Amino acid sequence: MGHNKNSFLDTPVEHIDITSFDARKIIDSMDKMSFTSRDTAKASKIFNEMLQDKDCSIFLTLAGSTSAAGCMNLYSDLIKYNMIDAVVATGASIIDMDFFEALGFKHYQGSQFQDDAELRNNYIDRIYDTYIDEEELQKCDKTICDIANSLEPKTYTSREFIKEIGKYLKKNAKKKNSLIETAYDNDVPIFCPAFTDSSAGFGLVMHQEQNPKKHITIDSIREFRELTEIKLKSKQSGLLMIGGGVPKNFVQDTVVCAELLGKKVDMHKYAIQITVADARDGACSSSTLKEASSWGKVDLAKEQMVFAEATSVIPLIASDAYHRGNWKNREKRKYQRLF
Repeated sequence: MGHNKNSFLDTPVEHIDITSFDARKIIDSMDKMSFTSRDTAKASKIFNEMLQDKDCSIFLTLAGSTSAAGCMNLYSDLIKYNMIDAVVATGASIIDMDFFEALGFKHYQGSQFQDDAELRNNYIDRIYDTYIDEEELQKCDKTICDIANSLEPKTYTSREFIKEIGKYLKKNAKKKNSLIETAYDNDVPIFCPAFTDSSAGFGLVMHQEQNPKKHITIDSIREFRELTEIKLKSKQSGLLMIGGGVPKNFVQDTVVCAELLGKKVDMHKYAIQITVADARDGACSSSTLKEASSWGKVDLAKEQMVFAEATSVIPLIASDAYHRGNWKNREKRKYQRLF
């Protein structure tokens, strides 16, 4: 006898609130330890330095499913409390997770040992030990299509399109404080260089199918120029990278891009990467931060790799930074207004 669908979807993931606990004591204690604990404390120190550096613009990059796993409010709070100036993410983090919840849907705690054929029969998608209702995800695709249908048919960067989604959520969000809406309110641009690889991709394909002659399309070249423009505007820059992949490489490539355009630009001065990827197979989601310095992308003085699954350490690093309060005197960059 199989489960019924509702019995799978009965325990929503609750997103951690970094303001509700003070991680400073834990981070200070970890600083006196070794292994990943000390690496985490060093990363915290570097993040706080970024926040204190008046000239430093901070980029958050997101890859992987930490938003679905309970870090959604954490990332919104980094924007709300002016600890982030621009976001570079996978389409899934922004659309399938954040926009999805803003529409009133939820992620659910499940089990990584569940029979996937049974989940499939119930239209439930699994992210490790977390479940999503596939029918709700299709409503998310369709809403993206509706938003696209309402826009002037021309080229948009993912940043421009996500800004339009922010505008839509201001009126229609079932859940407030999504990353998209918080970023919209604070003039923080969000870039998704591989935007098509997400619920947005499905929605935009539907949109183009319905409007074969006149439709919107995403211009990822112009988007690369926009992100490079932000790098040029910031005297110094720091990276807080969750996972690796396209977002990580995209933001690091701005340095090379600026140089090719004949502009004088500094390497990223600070960099933290939290990843479970391994460097031994030559991959580590394309490179360690030390390797990135050979390409002229990242300075070596202030870089820290933390080899950990991000949901276990980013709440500590973010709570520590929140409670140390360096964000209180930071100037708001409002980079969305550049365009």
